[in-house]
Amino acid sequence: MVTSYHDCSDLITIAQKTRLAALKLAVLSTENRNQAIEAIAQALDSAKDEILSANIADCEEAAREGIAKPLYKRLQLDENKLRDAIAGVRDVGKLPDPIGALQIHRELDTGLILKRITCPLGVLGIIFEARPEAAIQIVSLAIKSGNGVILKGGKEAIRSCEAIVKAIKKGLSQSTVNPDVVQLLTTREQTLELLKLDKYVDLIIPRGSNSFVGFVQENTRIPVIGHSDGICHLYIDKAADIEKAITIAVDAKTNYPAGCNAIETLLVHSDISSTFLPKIAEALQKLNVELRGDERSRQIVQDIAVATEQDWETEYSDLVLSVKIVDSLDEAIAHINNYGSKHTDAIVTEDLEAAETFLALVNAAGVYHNCSTRFADGFRYGFGAEVGISTQQIPPRGPVGLEGLVTYKYQMVGDGHVVATYTGTNAKPLNHRDL
Repeated sequence: MVTSYHDCSDLITIAQKTRLAALKLAVLSTENRNQAIEAIAQALDSAKDEILSANIADCEEAAREGIAKPLYKRLQLDENKLRDAIAGVRDVGKLPDPIGALQIHRELDTGLILKRITCPLGVLGIIFEARPEAAIQIVSLAIKSGNGVILKGGKEAIRSCEAIVKAIKKGLSQSTVNPDVVQLLTTREQTLELLKLDKYVDLIIPRGSNSFVGFVQENTRIPVIGHSDGICHLYIDKAADIEKAITIAVDAKTNYPAGCNAIETLLVHSDISSTFLPKIAEALQKLNVELRGDERSRQIVQDIAVATEQDWETEYSDLVLSVKIVDSLDEAIAHINNYGSKHTDAIVTEDLEAAETFLALVNAAGVYHNCSTRFADGFRYGFGAEVGISTQQIPPRGPVGLEGLVTYKYQMVGDGHVVATYTGTNAKPLNHRDL
């Protein structure tokens, strides 16, 4: 049964229970945690019909309430999405154990040994809009990395999330992992209360709109990782293979336009603009993409809307694409670094020097050459799943998988060693010998 918690005292109680369960999870063997992950996969598979029915009900109510089209697309959980999410759970089970990795093993002196060992963060607070499959991805990564997790889904996905968490808890009950390690919150008021629990929650990961992520960041003292906008660019260089560029651009815009890794701006070098723009416009317009262009691009493709300054700063999350002609690689890079959100940006070119310059100078978590920005995904990177994508400058950056959910601690073992031995006029030197 999935329990709802309605006031601050209830939420503190559940956070305490989650932390206690997480402490016990952290010391379980790799085998036990992997068995729990497989139990989750089996339980989700058994509950497919219930989960999909719950999602249909969520989608129907969201449609009645006039939900925005991009958010509706993210809310939808069809059989293929659910199948892929369950496959991702099993992929996480196959990954190397991130806990207990020995990063430093050093002898400071005879009998005085220092180790740095990876360990779980503790309790994760995940707040997300729509995207019910995110709950599946996040829980599998949390269990694998030894962390407890408190989920807060959006009201538009409440039935889907409840069905998913019910199945997950049922799976955990068949394993050695306490189901209290996973909790679901269901009311809007709980979001603010969760953000105040810095004593019990170690990391907040928001997944949603720019305003939503900004709200989370401004209302908590708990560390936050995530990204607000997904303003991704594709630059078509003067040395691009035209057919290759068309294929990549169509995929990067139309494969899943609601995704944060879909492109929002297409930059085209002026040397090839008269050849490339009519072809890409035709290909995209056949797929119902609305194009908005700068003055120069509209002289070449005249039946497109005017792009304003605001368009360069907009994440459409829809079949809309802004187009701009640039005169150089440097101008393209400057535009991306000015307007981009540091998510994922790509270049199409056969000039390896230009590609290397682009990859080195564009400031983004993902920089690609001759491939679609849609590859920016933890599942596609081989992480099994992701808890989100971080566009911050410090690690973790890009799709956040297991490595972003562990920290480390220093362990030292001695035999009566004291610092006085190594200080003063007759100080004994430390040898710092890596073992």
